Amino acid sequence: MRTSARIASVLTGLTLALGGVALTAPAAHADVTACINEVERELRGGEAPDSIRMACYVGLTGDHEQCVTGLTGSGVTNGTAVSACRVAPR
Repeated sequence: MRTSARIASVLTGLTLALGGVALTAPAAHADVTACINEVERELRGGEAPDSIRMACYVGLTGDHEQCVTGLTGSGVTNGTAVSACRVAPR
């Protein structure tokens, strides 16, 4: 394989890899934000404390039960916690 073809292949691979990261990163952030927004609706304008943000992050990893436990432990009603944790991993 010629050097110029090899360099072109490597650059194409890097472009595709970095483009994939750029496309998935905002989606992950939006999921945590959606979870936090569900809780903040219950707080009626109040900002979610760090304990709620952390519980939503746990929900992003797919641990639904731990997410609900973290949110209810922070004073969120069970119904809101379940719906917020449901939107986190999407």
